[in-house]
Amino acid sequence: MSLLSIAALLLGMASAVRAATVADAPPMVARIALDGAIGPATAEYVHDASRQAVAAGARAIVLQLDTPGGLAGSMREIIADMLASPVPVLVYVAPGGARAASAGTYILYAAQLAAMAPGTHLGAATPVSLGGGTPLPLPKATPVPAGAASSGSPSSLAGPGGDAETHKVLNDAIAYLRSLAQLRGRNAAWAEQAVRGAATLTATEAKQQRVIDLIATDLPDLLAQADGRTVRVGEREVTLHLRGATVRDFAPGARVRFLSVITDPTIAYLLLLAGIFGLLLEALHPGAMLPGIVGGICLLVAFYALQLLPVNYAGLALMALGIGLLVAEALTPTIGALGVGGVISFVLGSVMLMHSGTPGYAVNIGVIAGIAVAASLLLALLLWLVLAARRARRISGDDALRDAEGELLAALEPGAEGWARVLGERWRVRAEVALPAGAHVRVLRRNGLLLWVAPA
Repeated sequence: MSLLSIAALLLGMASAVRAATVADAPPMVARIALDGAIGPATAEYVHDASRQAVAAGARAIVLQLDTPGGLAGSMREIIADMLASPVPVLVYVAPGGARAASAGTYILYAAQLAAMAPGTHLGAATPVSLGGGTPLPLPKATPVPAGAASSGSPSSLAGPGGDAETHKVLNDAIAYLRSLAQLRGRNAAWAEQAVRGAATLTATEAKQQRVIDLIATDLPDLLAQADGRTVRVGEREVTLHLRGATVRDFAPGARVRFLSVITDPTIAYLLLLAGIFGLLLEALHPGAMLPGIVGGICLLVAFYALQLLPVNYAGLALMALGIGLLVAEALTPTIGALGVGGVISFVLGSVMLMHSGTPGYAVNIGVIAGIAVAASLLLALLLWLVLAARRARRISGDDALRDAEGELLAALEPGAEGWARVLGERWRVRAEVALPAGAHVRVLRRNGLLLWVAPA
């Protein structure tokens, strides 16, 4: 009985020591670094990393942000994960020189605690049209003093000018950012100006106008300043205890890295072209196998990437038409009519293919120009070969014999027949003048199996 009591006492002491050790351990903060354009891969990375951080016992999540903007759909997915997070999410625009432009401004507004490093900026949150790179026409807004309330009514937001679709997109973006500002107690009036007028702020100006909460030189400084602050997570108030916390980085997994590569607009564009030309080579050379297999894989991967990207299907159709015209030119030469039309159609489609107004989501113009130049040179080479073939001497029939040179095998009297070797063949020949054996002759014409020749 005494042994059992001693064992129970020892187990209790061990549990108490373990609990005290865990209690004394510094809290862990998860850092998720978002660098570059916001896209499908970014949204999946934030979703997966946030779940892993919560499962690992993170007290808070820090989104370290440096982005020119990105896709609205991916931005909303990230914000939805932030709002649903069971732990506080701090957004930190860093390092110096970083920015939280366009979609980054929305993400910054959604954070429980927003911070920026010195030398950073945010803003320019104006939506852009799907058809190209020109920003939506912006109606004039009545200036609202910083910190003043704005009605946010449709009439005040719509303003004069533009069409219904423009106002719908613009007002939706304004309302979304204003709702985040009101949720976090930030400057809603400036949020409207960031969307309507593409306004921007430096870190110091953002702090003065209550757009952000802190200016921190680095992550430890951010955690020290955030310590003791109370933030709202869902329906509950949470006091942050982050001073001296350990920082653990959550890197993207293999799937996210692969997705980030193929959803790069230029990579997706090149995969699409590789797939199309691979299948064309297989069709022109049946049984080659490798072009068809590689082309099929590239085409399927490109289609997967394109359905995640803001693709303009008119541009895709123009590209397909251009490639079809170039193939038709190669198979049935038309002295450039189909080829020139194909190059023009292909270039226009390539430019229109992606939503070029979204920062970071446009096909590299240099790649398009390079492919267009290569297609033009190929077309020029094809036309040169066609014209050269038309000018080339025929190699069969009377045209091949005319002006061909040969050698007499025996002396030839005027009007008499003899034999000569012409183009490697023995022919009966006749001439109007006498010619010695071995003389070089030139064919004038053919009469049946008889050649009329003259001295060469």
